[in-house]
Amino acid sequence: MRPFSGMTTLSGSLLLTFRELWAMRLTQAMLAVATLAWVLLSFAMNMDVVEGSLTALRIFGFETNPMEGAYDEATGEFVQQAVSLDSFVIGINTFVFGAAYFLGTLLGLFATMPLINGFLEQGRVDLLLSKPLSRARLLLGHLSGVWATVLVLAAYLVGGVWLTMSFKTGVWIPQFLMAIPIITLMFAVMYAVILTVSILSRSSGLGLVIAYGLIFFSIILASHEQLVPVLSARSAAIFMLFYHLLPNMAEVVVVQMQLVEAAAVITWYPLVSSLLFGIATYGFGFFWFSRRDF
Repeated sequence: MRPFSGMTTLSGSLLLTFRELWAMRLTQAMLAVATLAWVLLSFAMNMDVVEGSLTALRIFGFETNPMEGAYDEATGEFVQQAVSLDSFVIGINTFVFGAAYFLGTLLGLFATMPLINGFLEQGRVDLLLSKPLSRARLLLGHLSGVWATVLVLAAYLVGGVWLTMSFKTGVWIPQFLMAIPIITLMFAVMYAVILTVSILSRSSGLGLVIAYGLIFFSIILASHEQLVPVLSARSAAIFMLFYHLLPNMAEVVVVQMQLVEAAAVITWYPLVSSLLFGIATYGFGFFWFSRRDF
């Protein structure tokens, strides 16, 4: 039999992981939801625009008048006025990003959990390790398949909604496409937790619980400016230590919103620190995988 080359085996591991994920019902369901979002925006929603403002919105034939409050400097009162088209598009895009970011990450981590169990399953991992491929490249092939699947799903949903809204309204906000790499990168950060914990404990369920805990804990960490001043010096120091060491998933949403609104990003720190956490976690996982006796 012709021996496998390193590159062939690596690409084979990537494609196998990609095919396994694609065959999962949850992955197919996420694709169906993305398609449904396209259909709703394309055919079920119609808008009446007058001088750059949205005066009427019809969804499945039901009409509503989108309004927003504005401060009238002449009278000193808040008055209702039609929503500007730019604000409406930004609002829809931001909603889609938030749903894909949080809900998509939670569902994606849940969907990939069985895949890690299968990858580390006794017998299968022995067969994979018997191939003329280093453990690091074998693990990289698995990860690349997972990352590629998430990238495809994120691009399909976010890119589809962006194209649909842009063609229907004539308002093009290319910055919104930054949501695609942000969703993929932050998923990769949280996936590092499940993968590394699974390698250490052979329990992907434990890794999923820890990853979910970090996601919800990041919401608390995002309130550090309000919480730190009311804490004691020692408690504040411990809280900020967690803030700097753990992924700041909730705060990354603010970065994306600032990009969509074409505003200056106040700080990239939440994204950068989260990526550093992911790199360090993957590094530890690769190190342990290379030394563990399966």
